[in-house]
Amino acid sequence: MTNDDQKQRMAQLEEKLAAARKAQEPKPRSDEHYSMANMAWRMVIELVAGLAIGFGIGYGLDLLFGTLPIFMVLFVLLGLAAGVKTMLRSAQEIQDKKLADEAEKNAQDRG
Repeated sequence: MTNDDQKQRMAQLEEKLAAARKAQEPKPRSDEHYSMANMAWRMVIELVAGLAIGFGIGYGLDLLFGTLPIFMVLFVLLGLAAGVKTMLRSAQEIQDKKLADEAEKNAQDRG
């Protein structure tokens, strides 16, 4: 064997080892857009914000018109509905991202 042949084989071996190491590396945590705890807090805040906004609008209208807490109850319920709808949209976003990640992982396993 010549010296150049050995160098070429070593270079090929190094490339294969580097590719194998790269395939085995875990994803860094910074790649995750949000952790699950952050997503849970986001959903809670969305619900509370909907309730608070509904309460504020309803209370303001009740003060303005001098009525019993009719508007407050109505707008708190509307705020609750809006908060739940926003939470469901966030949950759908999480599910879509998770399904896309799984599909990508399956495609890489097959390919």
